[in-house]
Amino acid sequence: MAMPELGTVQKHTPQRRGMYVLPSLFTAGNIAAGYYALTESIRGAAGDPRAFDHAALAIGFAVMFDGLDGRVARMTNTSSDFGKEFDSLADVITFGVAPSLLAYLWGVHAVLPSAYPEVQERLRGLGIVICFLFLICGACRLARFNISVNPQPRNPGRPGRKYFVGMPIPAGAGVIAAVVHFELGSPIHELWLSGVWLALLAFTGFLMVSSWRFWSGKELNFAERQPVRGVLLIVVVLALVIWFSEYALIAIAMAYLLSGVLARLAYSWGRRSTAS
Repeated sequence: MAMPELGTVQKHTPQRRGMYVLPSLFTAGNIAAGYYALTESIRGAAGDPRAFDHAALAIGFAVMFDGLDGRVARMTNTSSDFGKEFDSLADVITFGVAPSLLAYLWGVHAVLPSAYPEVQERLRGLGIVICFLFLICGACRLARFNISVNPQPRNPGRPGRKYFVGMPIPAGAGVIAAVVHFELGSPIHELWLSGVWLALLAFTGFLMVSSWRFWSGKELNFAERQPVRGVLLIVVVLALVIWFSEYALIAIAMAYLLSGVLARLAYSWGRRSTAS
């Protein structure tokens, strides 16, 4: 019986180890974008409103990196426990800490002195609490996702289609980044607008810890022989984002946020009509 060659196994080992590093590189890019967003938010609070826009764009790029690391890991069959934990820690920094700081400095701290100083002081304290709650809701959303096995939303959708239970934390951070970028970094100066901004933040945090369904996009399979619809969709979206980034990004972010709300309302109305 012929003996197997010793070099056969050793030849594939270095390549396999290198493939495991590939998804972590995208996760590292995620963290780098989050760190850059933090530094730009602080610079924006120092008097440069363009830095707020840079921070928002960095969070937007991080959303792209976050989508790529998991897909690359699945396509190359290099998923690992280390990669999952590394990705979760990166998401807390980039989609939790960075957007919460950006939301406070852009939408609360920059409010100009008004005729109601006591109200403004209370609003600043409320802003600290709500921005912190946004961070906590995002961290709880990640923890629930990590320990859940085949989670099911309270308002089930189409059979056979996979949904997220609660809004994903990258989408929540995307809402903040899209609004800031829509204003090109120009911060909120009016007291009443700051209150509306905090209401949006609180509602977004609630959606992340809710059990409502949100589209996951996992049925898009680019490994098919003719993934024409998926490719065309991505090309159209990228073109809109490049040419009309302010309008395209806020439209995508708000449409995704409202999709979960409308799905929940439709399910509630359907149950009431069935019961009646």
